[in-house]
Amino acid sequence: MALPIYRGTFGPAQAERLLWRAGFGPRKGESQKLAARGLSGAVFSLTRPGKERFVGRPARDENGRSLAPLDAFGHDHLWWLDRMVRTSRPLVERMTLVWHDWFATTNAEVGSNKFMLRQNKLFRTHALGSFQDLLLGVTTDPAMLLFLSGAYSTKDAPNENYGRELMELFTLGAGKGYTEHDVRQQARALTGWTADYKETTGFYNFRFEPKYHDTGTKQIFGKKGRFTWRDSCRLCLQRHAHGPFFVRKLWSYFIPTAPSAATQRDLITLYRKQKYAVRPVLEAILRHPDLYRGPAMVKPPVVYTAGLLRALGRSVDTTEWWGYSYGAGQALFFPPNVAGWPDDRWLDTAKFRGRWFLASLALRPSVLDPEAWAGKLPADPENLLARAVKVTGSPSLSNQTRELLLEFGRRALGDAEDEYEQAVFPVQVRNAMCHLILVSPDHHTS
Repeated sequence: MALPIYRGTFGPAQAERLLWRAGFGPRKGESQKLAARGLSGAVFSLTRPGKERFVGRPARDENGRSLAPLDAFGHDHLWWLDRMVRTSRPLVERMTLVWHDWFATTNAEVGSNKFMLRQNKLFRTHALGSFQDLLLGVTTDPAMLLFLSGAYSTKDAPNENYGRELMELFTLGAGKGYTEHDVRQQARALTGWTADYKETTGFYNFRFEPKYHDTGTKQIFGKKGRFTWRDSCRLCLQRHAHGPFFVRKLWSYFIPTAPSAATQRDLITLYRKQKYAVRPVLEAILRHPDLYRGPAMVKPPVVYTAGLLRALGRSVDTTEWWGYSYGAGQALFFPPNVAGWPDDRWLDTAKFRGRWFLASLALRPSVLDPEAWAGKLPADPENLLARAVKVTGSPSLSNQTRELLLEFGRRALGDAEDEYEQAVFPVQVRNAMCHLILVSPDHHTS
């Protein structure tokens, strides 16, 4: 087994792509610092991080008050966005987001910020660890037990929801290596979990009750036994279809094109040899040539938003971030269904409008007042573009984007007809260039 490793130039541009794919984009100067580590050093600094530190001002609402993620609507989203922006362990937070999409659970059904945040902690704890441990934890997680009806499944009335998704979406893939008979037998094996309920406080005291569990013999994947919920997970991981499913799905979060047959085979071998460990597979993906030589990848709205704040040196300082992110198609803790977010639709016409507003909100403190700055900026497109690039965190721009921005500047400045317009147009062009950079194709992809 010899998984390919990227051997080309690893400069700021490649480091910037890595930071976007394996995190939430670079802070000012971070791409240069990461590039100095070399490819393996850069990747390992992300996959083997030190103790978490938070950089910058803690999140606040528009009135300067601390967030209340357990109680206030939308504050759970803001709380997590704040972690994405300020964390010193971006890949851990990015993998927490990956698992949230992989094991998609929505608070629209769970109805408890407490349980959703508890699940979020579970994802973070196992972010780079064992997929087996993560799967066992998710299977008995209160939010998941409520979402897919595991808490109501008994030997007298086994519920098929979780058993089906366990195979279809979480471990094997739709129609891969299981039958409807397996779904029904998995449902029997997963029985026994329950919880208490009070009208005033909701569900509590989630636990396994042997009296509700079907202790009879089940037949799953052709094997017979008195299987329990732990066996349900174990049997799925042992199926031949699990390795290819896991590798392809994990790969898809970081590289938009499918792996070659050889790469997929070797990643599966690595995954099995490492006994379902995530970190070694992820390190191989993040050092693979396809990540650096392949096509650009669209950033999810929340990744795009966190990256704006990191690049601009801003913190979460208004609840507006939740509303605009929802408009862009991604409200944390509210995936549209158990299959997660449809990432092939991030840039449709409706969601792109949300991104436009996100960029506007991000730049609000950086906008120059044309009246106050009248006559203080040169009527020079190159100079104005350089200023705009600096304001937006010095992102990489393609030659095509740069030339379009310069052409816009030349035309806009050329429209100035009198002394007043000649004084204010450079300021307006600079402001517009900042916004256009953040909504350019270059910035929506990495």
